[in-house]
Amino acid sequence: MSVLVVGISHNSAPVPVLEQVARDSDGTLKLIREVADNEHVVEATVLSTCNRIEVYAEVDRFHGSVEAISRLILSPSHEPVESLVPNLYVHYDDGAVAHLFNVAAGLESMVVGESQILGQTREALRVGQESGTVGPALNSLFQQALRVGKRSHAETDIDRAGPSLVTAALDQAVQHLTDQGLTTQGSAGGLRALVVGAGAMAGLAVATLSRAGASSIVIANRTPVRASRLAEQYGGRAVMLAEVPRELADVDVLVSCTDSTSIQVDAEVLRGARTGDRPLAIIDLALPRDVDPAVAAEPGVRLIDLATLAADLENAGERAEVADVRRIVGEELQAFLAARHAASVTPTVIALRTMATGVVETELTRLAGRLPDLDAASRAEIEHAVRRVADKLLHQPTVRVKELANETGAVSYAAALAELFSLDPDAVEAVTRVEGV
Repeated sequence: MSVLVVGISHNSAPVPVLEQVARDSDGTLKLIREVADNEHVVEATVLSTCNRIEVYAEVDRFHGSVEAISRLILSPSHEPVESLVPNLYVHYDDGAVAHLFNVAAGLESMVVGESQILGQTREALRVGQESGTVGPALNSLFQQALRVGKRSHAETDIDRAGPSLVTAALDQAVQHLTDQGLTTQGSAGGLRALVVGAGAMAGLAVATLSRAGASSIVIANRTPVRASRLAEQYGGRAVMLAEVPRELADVDVLVSCTDSTSIQVDAEVLRGARTGDRPLAIIDLALPRDVDPAVAAEPGVRLIDLATLAADLENAGERAEVADVRRIVGEELQAFLAARHAASVTPTVIALRTMATGVVETELTRLAGRLPDLDAASRAEIEHAVRRVADKLLHQPTVRVKELANETGAVSYAAALAELFSLDPDAVEAVTRVEGV
């Protein structure tokens, strides 16, 4: 079995393409179940964020799995699958492990080093576990990826390289309002904000605005209970989603990040809500987008969306902290793969020792039949000698096969060992099931 990753993200596709294949939470659950139903898939889960959808699967066949999973990821789009396939990326086996470690460490994020990806990785594991589609292989992989991410933040200053997508967007919003003369502080202090949505990204936006000193924060959401809970936590005010047009008239910053598949704020709604050309910064972090791009043409309005952020952040350059994280990821990857490769030969080693034990027992039984008068002390000494000889003969081959498992190449030393000693394939498979390898 091997791990397969098929995904699409801001690194491989433009935002308009990402919008076509974006899913809400229900859609993500449906994708997990569809992938798990594939005959070649043993385990599966999906890592879904505002700018990536990645399927992680333990598979027994590469080609059939890649084709099926690719079509499932692209199925929400109305365009021909063949035209969108170039936007996908595929990682297999060791490459899949390396990719997830990089993702969890924040190295693949739009804002390099942002910490929100850790929670999203944890959520992908949780959803897969609750769906019953995550087993020993993916559980071990994701748990280790989470440890890599935590170590990266604990041992480096990667957080300073890019705390979050929200912070990057808010910095641009504040710059616009400062340029327009609405604020001279160069910060969100004293600004009035409206946040549409009450999920994880909205919660981060509210927390960021609160820490930055926003004078008022209004949270609008389809579910009033969630909006009220978030508002109470940060001293804000909760309103229904239908009240967004009225609230727009009195805010300086709008942050929208719902999981809706339709536009929440269009140019007509915005024009009806505003009087004059008072400066307004709009941050759209939803995928698909919540805000009609046409609002950017309105006087005094600056629209900051995922496409804008991707273009700006692409030229930000790599900071020294990133090199430290790459080193940590490299160390953790080498250790994980070494343990994984060694574990892959364990069933063969156990089967070999089991066979040897069986041979020893058979010969000792035959000896007892041929020498019935042998005294107990002599019998014990002979048994000890025979078992010691068997152990010595097996020691070097079993040690070397584990060492050679970590060397690159096409040779399967475990398979060679099984062939040389005529090990029963069913016995090896039985150990594999027990060990969870």
